[in-house]
Amino acid sequence: MRGIRIGSAFGIPIKLDLTFLLVLPLFAWLIGADVGNLVAVLNDVFGAAMPVEALTAGSVPWVLGGAAATGLFLCVLLHEFGHSLVAMRYGYQIDSITLWLFGGVARFTEMPENWKQEFTIAVAGPIVSVALGVLSYLAFLVVPGSLPPAKFVLAYLAMTNVALAVFNMLPGFPMDGGRVLRALLARTRPHARATQIAAEVGKLFAVVLAIVGLFANLFLIALAFFIYIGASSEAQQTVMKAAFQDVTVADVMTPVTDLDTVTADTSLSALTDRMFRERHTGYPVMRGGSLVGMVTLDDTREVRDVERDAYRVEDVMATELVTIAPSADAMDAISTMQREGVGRLPVVDDTGALVGLISRTDLMTAFDIIQTRGTATGGETGFDRLSNDADFARR
Repeated sequence: MRGIRIGSAFGIPIKLDLTFLLVLPLFAWLIGADVGNLVAVLNDVFGAAMPVEALTAGSVPWVLGGAAATGLFLCVLLHEFGHSLVAMRYGYQIDSITLWLFGGVARFTEMPENWKQEFTIAVAGPIVSVALGVLSYLAFLVVPGSLPPAKFVLAYLAMTNVALAVFNMLPGFPMDGGRVLRALLARTRPHARATQIAAEVGKLFAVVLAIVGLFANLFLIALAFFIYIGASSEAQQTVMKAAFQDVTVADVMTPVTDLDTVTADTSLSALTDRMFRERHTGYPVMRGGSLVGMVTLDDTREVRDVERDAYRVEDVMATELVTIAPSADAMDAISTMQREGVGRLPVVDDTGALVGLISRTDLMTAFDIIQTRGTATGGETGFDRLSNDADFARR
């Protein structure tokens, strides 16, 4: 998730997604437009007597809406810091915390597989929310009745923080409750299997939430959609990680002896003809036996058809290459491709020499083979199943 960096705390970058810039004023407007009803609810919940007339006069509701919405998102930010700081104590690195449409998300460079660590990290956020709710309530009690706007905002934050903690603990993986469920399941099951079960529960929860949203709030339908997609995505990522255990880039890549390359002085016309014949959309570019770039079909599209005889590969190729070592994990290759938005990576050794190429197609083929053989070869690692497959070894 990309966003605008606004600062950092504890070494963790804090970002705002563009959707946050839309949802914050929307929340402020919704709260401000409903101040009268909210005052009545808060008075009932906390046994207070905040004056409705004073809080709904003139522009006061819109000021209250802005203050309450801002306070709520600050509490969401602290909720994410609860997760992040506990994770950091276990040695995990946090890429960033981003505020967005549905609250906040802390991005970890690596998710914990130890069930105790995941349980502790998952419950830390809701615990922070409950603590913020309690502190807001105590402040509500201390603030004098002569300051009804302050009492309203504090009462609102006290109620919503506790409500958010309860909602987050529902088993909607990858929400906090879903991660707690996975941690408990992982006590007696492999992590990948625990993830699959938690993801299925999360998707069922998303369906129920969407049905409720049809009759209550369309916002819940959108939230259900992202829960469903998030559960599916993380389950797939975890299964792939388990499948690629002990599999390196060297096990999956196309070695340089079997690799199709082009030279830097090849014309774009000749290149596109070759792409058509060989059904390839990208090639490593060589000059004097050394790797100097990568060229793809998209690069050729920058030049008009009538000019392709005059242009050479070196004129359009990418020279700032993202490479990977043959000893790297296969999952590292997947992560790098996702992060960089590329479909293939040159594989280079310690001397910088090209030793192969790994593509998404290579990885998906290997994954399919491992999954297929894994059903009948329990106990083998991903490397064992892959190396035992003659068809893949010959490709």
